[in-house]
Amino acid sequence: MDVGQVGRVLLVVAGVAAAAGVLLMVAGALGLGRLPGDIAVRRGGFRLYAPIATCIVVSVVGTVVLNLFFRR
Repeated sequence: MDVGQVGRVLLVVAGVAAAAGVLLMVAGALGLGRLPGDIAVRRGGFRLYAPIATCIVVSVVGTVVLNLFFRR
């Protein structure tokens, strides 16, 4: 692999990371991560967060989007 190819790979990785960051910012603004059904336990110095409802919502939306994309 030459230097040019490594540069392209790094640009793609940076673009994917930037897109993921934007999606996380939008998801936070929409309230994902604090849905009813998400479990949060705080006891002393221990924290447990299980985003069950958020995972279900993201899974359903992702399934619908990918099905629409791959059926075309």
